[in-house]
Amino acid sequence: MTDQLAPRTDRSDFQATSDPGLQEAADRGEAKLLDYRELYALWERQQWSVHALDFSRDRTDWHERIPEDDRFARMYGLSSFFVGEQRVAAELGPMMRAAPSEDMRIFLCTQIADEARHVAFFDRFYSEVGVLEAGDLESRLAAVDEHLNPEFGVLFDEMLSDRVDKLAREPEDLETLVEAVTIYHMVIEGMLALTGQHLIISYNEDMGTLPAFVEGFTNVARDEHRHVAFGARFLRDMAATDPRYQDAITRTLGEVLPVADGVLRPKYRDPAEDDVPFFGVSVTEARTFAAKALERRLKVIGLAAAA
Repeated sequence: MTDQLAPRTDRSDFQATSDPGLQEAADRGEAKLLDYRELYALWERQQWSVHALDFSRDRTDWHERIPEDDRFARMYGLSSFFVGEQRVAAELGPMMRAAPSEDMRIFLCTQIADEARHVAFFDRFYSEVGVLEAGDLESRLAAVDEHLNPEFGVLFDEMLSDRVDKLAREPEDLETLVEAVTIYHMVIEGMLALTGQHLIISYNEDMGTLPAFVEGFTNVARDEHRHVAFGARFLRDMAATDPRYQDAITRTLGEVLPVADGVLRPKYRDPAEDDVPFFGVSVTEARTFAAKALERRLKVIGLAAAA
């Protein structure tokens, strides 16, 4: 899977994010992370517009070139992103307010804007391509919610939401902020979202389908790598200040990773089918890719032995 992604992830704009998951040097714990001001400046340089995308070819592909059973599989693959972007956009406010420095807060404000743009991207794709017969954003979100597996709800609506709710009440609780960033940036974005994004983009590129979606989703993935770079920087800085934050990262990963593993498997697939390709890649291969990216990030944070 890594070889399939190389033409995209080797691009200068992806490498510019400094996400350790994209850097071979991270295997040795040597990746250079951008600081918070540099990440903000990169955000300014990497702007894009949802409304500049032309979905007319995508609409033709969806209704005339893509078979019905394939549309169902794609619907599942995209549903978790559509709902997931909406969920995380709603959770970032308390995390931003709890961040201990102004530079951190300014960058997290850019991430709130990014997540809102990602929701708008999916809403425009679903609406203009005719993926769903629903009249507005709320109706489309309710419709795609039916495609999600139970683990998705546990991860987003319990594990992440519980931490964020606590931060809303106690914004000075930095240990809870470390736990929330671990879940949000390392697991939800770093492992689940980016693995699925690259998988779906590559599949559509190979099939020659949905060109405007591919363009927009590639921009979404680049944004996510920038967010993950923030998470790696924040967790490295916090882990260096106090061993209890190292413990918080490790403890949270131990709690969350078994649930995240279930999110990678489509709701309608049996565990016995984990080695059967889905969007050109099996669940087993997707897990391996996600685990490797997390390992690289943990090495740079200082929580895994470098090669």
